[in-house]
Amino acid sequence: MAASIHLKQFPGLMSQKTVLYVHGFASSGQSGTVALLRQLMPAANVIAPDLPVRPAEAMALLHEICDAEHPSLIMGTSMGGMYTEQLAGYDRICVNPALEMADTMKAHGMIGTQHFQNPRKDGIQEFIVTKALVKEYREQTEKRFMHVDEAERQRVYGLFGDEDTTVDCRALFQGYYPNAIPFHGEHRLNDSSLLHSVIPVIRWIDDEQEHRQRPVVYIGTETMADGYGKPASSVQKAVRQLVENYQVFFVAPAKSSVQEEYAQTTEWLTEYVGVPAWGHTIFTNRRDLLYGDYFVSSQGDTETMATLLHYGSSKFKTWEEIIEYFQLLGGQ
Repeated sequence: MAASIHLKQFPGLMSQKTVLYVHGFASSGQSGTVALLRQLMPAANVIAPDLPVRPAEAMALLHEICDAEHPSLIMGTSMGGMYTEQLAGYDRICVNPALEMADTMKAHGMIGTQHFQNPRKDGIQEFIVTKALVKEYREQTEKRFMHVDEAERQRVYGLFGDEDTTVDCRALFQGYYPNAIPFHGEHRLNDSSLLHSVIPVIRWIDDEQEHRQRPVVYIGTETMADGYGKPASSVQKAVRQLVENYQVFFVAPAKSSVQEEYAQTTEWLTEYVGVPAWGHTIFTNRRDLLYGDYFVSSQGDTETMATLLHYGSSKFKTWEEIIEYFQLLGGQ
């Protein structure tokens, strides 16, 4: 996993908490994803065991670790996402979960001699997948969704890459959990998808656990696109900086063709904002009823219960000026 962008650290994120990472098929606890999680969250205790190949043994080890470590968050990718879903009683993130693991193994030629993609502490470099082992994985996947109740439904997030050609279990997941979120990325996480798609979800979970109330920033969607329907200059940069310190909501007009307007706005925000817009979009014509701390709007005469930042005015001509304003506030 190459570091193609500058990765900053978030010292306060999951501070002094244990995060259990569950790796995917033929991987290990020494994967690049683990290294990046530790870099991004230096104050968290990120533990990542090498899993046994046999699924029953892997689940037994994970339950043993959970009983001993009481993780505040469990995050699993691919096969690890399948295991993570079954670890009821914890806040969890399943990234591209292989919820039909046996079928995935057959479809992608994972039968026969396989080589581990990352070094393992036991030094083993290869293993053999037999039909009997595939059957064991099928039996394990049949235990999915066994513990889903209303409380569990709210504790589990699923992240699904729009370019994942290995597994496609979003519809299956969404049948049981409402928090099924698309993100720009492939099956394997890279630094960009981890930073811009996974970290925002970890931040939501951390805030919920800490009962943390961040200042609220509303952004009118009319301020976000240029004349060609593309993101206005620096708006993506602004959003990524704002979500680090604020609770950000995107406000769009509620027009007569509600369904069409909803679809177009949601598609645009999914494309250019991504995960931070999921569950944070408001359709209304009554902006005056929105209670918050700041409102970025190009409607200068908007009556609002928040401090108005009039985008396009002499003070806030560009998003760079809005970025500078919030930098001076320092998260207040």
